[in-house]
Amino acid sequence: MGDEEEEVVEERTVDISLKALSKKLEEFAKARDWEKYHSPRNLLLAMVGEVGELSEIFQWRGEVDKGLPNWEESDKEHLAEELADVLLYLVRLADICGIDLGDAASKKMDKNAIKYPPKCF
Repeated sequence: MGDEEEEVVEERTVDISLKALSKKLEEFAKARDWEKYHSPRNLLLAMVGEVGELSEIFQWRGEVDKGLPNWEESDKEHLAEELADVLLYLVRLADICGIDLGDAASKKMDKNAIKYPPKCF
């Protein structure tokens, strides 16, 4: 290899709970004195804007295969950023509204399981 340095790229795997993410978002907002802007309405409108940006990524692509096999890596990175923006606003909105998002999602899944039982063939 000579004097060339080999670049080592590590895959970063993060397993973070919704509660931990919520705490990080709260600390982030406090450190920047943004709490005064984080009303439920403002967070919802910001999230809707991010959903719009997410929609633009898919707007003219037609149907897309699972795993996005024909996408450029840069397009996947852009998608990941927009998905993260939506998630972060959703988690922050739930926290500001006093909703335990994990608990609410779990309860909703239980309701959906009753409402939409698996078909027996």
